[in-house]
Amino acid sequence: MAVLGKADPPAYFIDYTVTETQRAEVMGSNGALLSSEERRTRWLEVQVRAGSYALDNTRKVGDRQSFFSPSPGSPVPIEDAPAVLRRAIWLETDRQYRAAAEALIKIKTGKEVKVETAEGQAPDFSREQAHTSYGPRVSFQLDRRPWEEKVRVYTRAFRDSPAILNSIVTFSALAQNQYQATSERTRLQFGQLRYRLELFIQGKAPDGMDISRYYNFDWTDPAGAPDNGTVLAQAQAMRKELEALVAAPLVEPYAGPAMLTGRAAAVFFHEVFGHRAEGHRQKDITEGQTFARKVGEQILPEFLSVSDDPTAKRVGSTVLLGYYPFDDEGVRSERVKLVDKGVLRGFLMSRSPLIGFPQSNGHGRRQIGFAPVSRQGNLIVESSRQVSNARLRQMLIEEIKRQSKPFGLLIDDIAGGFTFTGRGQPQAFQVLPLVVFKVYPDGRPDELVRGVDIVGTPLVSLTKILATGDTPEVFNGYCGAESGSVPVAAISPAILISEMEVQKKQTSTDKPPILPPPLHDPQAKARPESARGARQ
Repeated sequence: MAVLGKADPPAYFIDYTVTETQRAEVMGSNGALLSSEERRTRWLEVQVRAGSYALDNTRKVGDRQSFFSPSPGSPVPIEDAPAVLRRAIWLETDRQYRAAAEALIKIKTGKEVKVETAEGQAPDFSREQAHTSYGPRVSFQLDRRPWEEKVRVYTRAFRDSPAILNSIVTFSALAQNQYQATSERTRLQFGQLRYRLELFIQGKAPDGMDISRYYNFDWTDPAGAPDNGTVLAQAQAMRKELEALVAAPLVEPYAGPAMLTGRAAAVFFHEVFGHRAEGHRQKDITEGQTFARKVGEQILPEFLSVSDDPTAKRVGSTVLLGYYPFDDEGVRSERVKLVDKGVLRGFLMSRSPLIGFPQSNGHGRRQIGFAPVSRQGNLIVESSRQVSNARLRQMLIEEIKRQSKPFGLLIDDIAGGFTFTGRGQPQAFQVLPLVVFKVYPDGRPDELVRGVDIVGTPLVSLTKILATGDTPEVFNGYCGAESGSVPVAAISPAILISEMEVQKKQTSTDKPPILPPPLHDPQAKARPESARGARQ
C-alpha cells in the first residue's frame, strides 16, 4: 500500500485470501467403486481496488460488463513456505494492480458518454469495521475403506429394481480453512468442516422421459453420520418412488390451486424471492430490479416474514449449509430481516452499497476463484397464519372446489430451479419438481403424475399464497450464480397457493434400453456361469 497507494491511479484497498482445502471423496455405482481419493490444495486470491471508495475499477458503466475481470487467482504450495508464498503474492498483486488501473481509466472515460441511473450513483465499495478473529484450524483424519464398502452396499441395493438404469452414491468430507488479511487491518482465520452423503438414481419412462430421484445427508460432526439402516431405508423409498414415476401418467399444462410441502416451498422462496433480494441486483441497470424501489411496500401476504440468517448452524437436529462466521469480504455474518409482515424492509448486502443501504450485512459470498457478490445464506420463511399440514391439505381441496377445478396439485419434492433476473429476459422463474400428485376434490386417492415444471412471474406468484403449514422443513443445497456455487439452506413451512402454473417438462425421445438389465434378463439368468464367462 505504501507504494501502490501513491501510484497513478492509486490503489486504495488490497485483500489477500488464501483458502486451504482438504477434501476426501468416495464414489460408487451399481455395487462397485468408481473412485476413492483425498487431496489438499491452497488457493491464493488477491484483490486490488484502484481509485476510491466512491469510484473504483469495479464500476459497471451503463449496460457494459465491467472492464475489470477478476483473475481466478493461482495455486500456492501446501507447504508453509513463506518465501514462496511472498513471491506468489508479489506477482499476483502486480498483475491485479495493472488490470485495475487500466479498467479505472476506461471507466472514467465511459462515464462521460453513459447515462447513470439513481441506483448506479451509489459508491462502489463500503467502509466497514475491521475484524480480527483467529479461530481453530479444522481438518479430518479419515479411513476411506469403510466408506468404500458402504457405497458398494448402498448402490448394490438399487440393482434389485429393473427400473433403475443407473445409481451413484457419493460420500465427501470437506475441511476448508480461510486466511484473510486486508489493508483495512482485518485479520481472519476460520475453518469449516462438512460431511455429505448423496444418493442419486436414474430411470426412463416408456415414452423416453428421463426420471431421477435424489437425496442427501449432511452433518458436521464425524459421529453424526447416518447409520446403514437409515440410508438403506431412504434408498428403498427412492426406489419405490422412481418405479412409480416411471409408470406414472403425464400431466398436461395446468393453472390452479397447489400445495407445496416444506422442502418444495423452501426452494420456491429461494428461487422466486431470494435471488431478487440480493443487493447487487438492485444496482445493475441490466437487471430487472424487481424490488429496487419497493422498500416499505407490501410484496407478500401480511402473515409472511422472511429473513436470512447465516449465523444459524442448525434447525433442530438438521445442519444448515448456509452457515458461515464471516463472509468472503471479511465482514461478520448477521441475520437480516428482508420482509416483515409482508412488507419489504431490506436486501442482502455485500460491500457494494445501495442508496439507503450504505453498509454490508455480511452476505458477500463466492466460490473460490470468483469475485464476491451478495448471496443468500440460510433463507428462513416464517408465518403467522399457520394450520396443521392435514388442515392445509383440506384447504387445498376446498380451494379446488371453489374454483371448480377438476383437480389441484401437491408438490412433494423439488430438485431445484432457476430464475431470470436480467432485463433482456422475461422476469420469470422455473422450479423443477420431482414428485407431483393430482389431488381430486371428490375423494379419489391422490394420483402420482410426472412431466411438469412450475413456472411463473415473481410479483404475481408471491401474492397468491393463502396459508401455511405449521412444520418448517429444510432444503440444503448448492446455489450457482455470478460468484459461483455456494452452500445454502432454505427453511419454510408448507404453503397453499391459489393459482400455480405448470408447463410440460423438457424430455428425451430416446426409448428405454432395448434389452433388460443383465440381472433381470431371463436368458442371462438361465445361462450357466461357465457359458457366460466364455461369451465374455
